[in-house]
Amino acid sequence: MFRALLLGFVLLFSNVVQAQYSKTQTRILFLLDASGSMYARMDNDTRINVAKKMLSRMVDSLKHIEGLEIGLRVYGHQFPKERRNCHDTKLEVPFRLGNHEEIKEEIKDIRPKGTTLIAYSLQEAAYDFPDASTRNIIILITDGIEECEGDPCAVSTALQRQGVILKPFIIGIGLDEEFRQEFECVGKYFEANTEEAFRNVLGVVVSQALNNTTCQVNLLDSYGKPTETDVNLSFFDHGNGRFIKNVVHTINDRGVPDTIYLDPAYGYDVVAHTIPAVRKDNVNITPGKHTIIALDAPQGELSLTVDGLMGYGQLQALIKRPGSDKILHVHEFNTVEPYLVGKYDIEILTLPRIKQNDVLISQSKTTTLQIKQAGKLNIVARSSIIGDIYRLNRGELEWVCNIDIDDRSHIIAMQPGNYTLVIRSKREHNTVNTRSKDFEIYSGKITNINF
Repeated sequence: MFRALLLGFVLLFSNVVQAQYSKTQTRILFLLDASGSMYARMDNDTRINVAKKMLSRMVDSLKHIEGLEIGLRVYGHQFPKERRNCHDTKLEVPFRLGNHEEIKEEIKDIRPKGTTLIAYSLQEAAYDFPDASTRNIIILITDGIEECEGDPCAVSTALQRQGVILKPFIIGIGLDEEFRQEFECVGKYFEANTEEAFRNVLGVVVSQALNNTTCQVNLLDSYGKPTETDVNLSFFDHGNGRFIKNVVHTINDRGVPDTIYLDPAYGYDVVAHTIPAVRKDNVNITPGKHTIIALDAPQGELSLTVDGLMGYGQLQALIKRPGSDKILHVHEFNTVEPYLVGKYDIEILTLPRIKQNDVLISQSKTTTLQIKQAGKLNIVARSSIIGDIYRLNRGELEWVCNIDIDDRSHIIAMQPGNYTLVIRSKREHNTVNTRSKDFEIYSGKITNINF
C-alpha cells in the first residue's frame, strides 16, 4: 500500500514545472509530532508544551519576513494510540500571507494522542505546497521514529528528486544519538534534549531555511595554489540534478577567489567548465560560515596557427584525450584556448587530416602547434567528372577525398605532398575510360590539372 502511494506521488509531481527557485519566495511547512510520547518530560515541562511555546514564538518572529509563507501540519493528534491510525495527519493551517495568528491559535489547541507516522505525513505534505516554483522547506519536529512501517527516507528522496521540496530539517526532541542514523537519510538532523537546546536549534534551522551564506571556489593549479580563474562555474542541486546558478569565477582585488552567495538548504554538485570539465559532487555549505570549495583545475594554453597566408578558411581541430574517441573541444585555428594540464591527441581538419598525438599542455605555459600553409589544386575539366584523390604515403595510396565536379573549374585547398587523382567523365560508362594523374602540392602555390 505504501509503495503504491509513493509511486502515485512521484507520478503526480513528474510534470511539475521545473522552474528555477525564486530568489524572494520561500515556503516553510512546520510538521509537528503530536503523538502520545510528546507528553514525556523535558526539563520542568512536557515535550509538547516546550515545542508549542517555542514554535509559537518563532511563528511570531516570522511575521515581517518579506517573501515568506508558512503553514502547519500535525500528525498523531486526532486518534488515540491504541487505534494506531497510520493516516492520522492533517494540514491544520495552509500557506497564505498573514496566517501567523491562526497558526498560533491552532498550536494552542493541539493535544497529543496517537502514533508516529512520519513517512505518510511527509508524503501528504507534498500536496500542501501550491507549486514547486518556490523554495519549499519542511521543518519536522518529532520525538520518535517511524511506527507505521513507512519509509521516510524513500519519501524524502522522492520529494527532493521531483523538486517539490529542498532537503527537510529534522529537530529530534529527547532522542538518543543512536536515532540520528534513522533521520540522516531523511534530511538535516538536529538534536534538542533540553528546552534551551530546542530554542537554539529552532533558531538555527529557520535561519538556515531563510538565509544565504558565503563560499569561494578555489581552482587549484599544479602546485595546489588557487591561481586559476576566468572559468564558468555551474551549481546543481545534488538531490535531483536541477540547475541552480551560474557564475564566472574571478580573482578579486585582494588577490583571492571572489565571494559567491549560496543557499545552505541545498547539497551542491559543482562543475567548473574547463576543458575537460572538473566537478565535485555533494558539496554541503555550512550556514553562517564561509565555506571553501577546492577543485583541481591546473591549466595551460594551446595555440594553433598556420605558417603563411594561403589557408583553408575557418580551419578547425578536434581535441581528444589519448586513447579516447570523445571530442572534448573543436578548436579554431589562430586562437589560443586553455586546457587542463596533460596530454591530448589533436586531429586537424585539413586535406588530408593531420594527427598529432600526445601533445603536452603544461601549467601556465602556451604550447604552439603550427602547420604549413596550404597549397591549392585547380582542376579544369571540359565536362563533369567524378573520382577520388589519393596520397602517396610511404609507398601506399591513402584515400583523401571524393571528386564530383560539374563546373569547368574547381579549387581544393590541400596540404603539401604527393598525390594521385583518379577520375572518369560522367558521360562515360566504361571503366576503361578511367584516367589517373600524379601531382604535387606546394605550400602557398597553385597546382593546375587540365582534363
